[in-house]
Amino acid sequence: MSWETVIGLEIHVQLATKTKIFSGSSTAFGAEPNTQACAIDLALPGILPVLNAEAVRMALMFGLAIDAEIPKRSVFERKNYFYPDLPKGYQTTQLAEPIVGAGHVDVDLADGSTKRVRIHHAHLEEDAGKSLHEDYAGQSGIDLNRAGTPLIEIVTEPDMRTAEEAVAFAKKLHGIVTTLGICDGEMAQGSMRFDVNISVRKKGAELGTRTETKNLNSFRFMEEAIKQEVKRQIDEIEDGGRIIQETRLYNGDTKTARSMRSKEEANDYRYFPCPDLLPVVIEDSYIAELKAALPELPDAKQKRFVEQYGLSAYDASLLSADRVMSAYFEQVATVSGDAKLAANWVIGDLSAALNRNGLNLTNSPVSSSQLGDLIARIKDGTISGKIAKQVFDILWNEGGTVDTVIEQKGLRQVSDSGAIEKIVDEIIAASPQQVENYRTATEDKRPKMLGFFVGHIMKASQGKANPQQVNDILLKKLQG
Repeated sequence: MSWETVIGLEIHVQLATKTKIFSGSSTAFGAEPNTQACAIDLALPGILPVLNAEAVRMALMFGLAIDAEIPKRSVFERKNYFYPDLPKGYQTTQLAEPIVGAGHVDVDLADGSTKRVRIHHAHLEEDAGKSLHEDYAGQSGIDLNRAGTPLIEIVTEPDMRTAEEAVAFAKKLHGIVTTLGICDGEMAQGSMRFDVNISVRKKGAELGTRTETKNLNSFRFMEEAIKQEVKRQIDEIEDGGRIIQETRLYNGDTKTARSMRSKEEANDYRYFPCPDLLPVVIEDSYIAELKAALPELPDAKQKRFVEQYGLSAYDASLLSADRVMSAYFEQVATVSGDAKLAANWVIGDLSAALNRNGLNLTNSPVSSSQLGDLIARIKDGTISGKIAKQVFDILWNEGGTVDTVIEQKGLRQVSDSGAIEKIVDEIIAASPQQVENYRTATEDKRPKMLGFFVGHIMKASQGKANPQQVNDILLKKLQG
């Protein structure tokens, strides 16, 4: 049976304001529990919230970045429900009149195609506190530091059909909000959290019953959770069962998911307009001011990288997706004078080293100027590409400058033709049978046989011989 997956996302983006959405309490991460919640955050009697204008500005910037409709008016409402980390008994949010209307995000996929994901809306709201379930002997602790932190909740249409599409969209969205500077993008700290709505259906059929998997805070976990839930739903239906609308929780450590609660068919939160907050009215002049101040967004940056640096569309999309990475790449390209080599090293060796060590680019032991200098030494023939990997490892583990490492470790490339010729002669003299085989072989077989000699020569030179000179001298000797 041919099944089609249908995926929609709800994304909570924590806005990078210094204070909360309705109070002057700090939003700084990592403070001692319950030290950054005031009477307003807890809605104690006699208090009144005051809207943070910076949160409004950031939400509108996002709307402009996704080419969304910007309503002239938006309204805050109370969403009423009980949970231990919500002492107010309600969440101040938006429903009927959100601050950002319909927009879209275009996503480049691995096969070279582009997928348009429609955004239904994005609304402003306050975050709840946090329930802590460890180290409390079967009880739960409550930390209200996060209560009142400003969020935008971004709701997509169910436009994605695979886990890969959903992850690609999530990465693109991450790039947009970090480029705008409205979110730090630290997913491990909860700055971006993804709720994934998943259903399956026979191709062409009506939408199936969906489940919601909440609070995924990494791209890897999102991909794993989607694939697992799709398989579970298909197996359940094919075994004669049915899918129940429910909220599920995925554990990235155990790679398992469990049901949290059944999900109501319709909202029963008794939404009503917040009596303490006036409607937000946006003037055209303010929108024009924000639009003029927008930074270069990932799509525009990708196009520039292709035109300015001659990169492939794929490489340009990877490098432009993240504000920190794009800045790092441009610095490497400037220092080295070779944008394509810079792109290869940033996407390849550097990214691999960061992933192996669980680091992000801001914590990289190798700076952009160091990597630029390293590539420059490849270009001027001081070291080979192979030796450059050794130098990179030393820079990563020990630090120092590129030139100092090369000199102190004796890694300078041998470009003395006389010295290389001597090594070539020695290897040829020690391999009479291989020489004979090469000389009697047909032209199409010779390139592969050449690898035997090159390998031994490079080994004898400890990898320092100039590869191009080795090839040139070796070919002359073998043909002679």
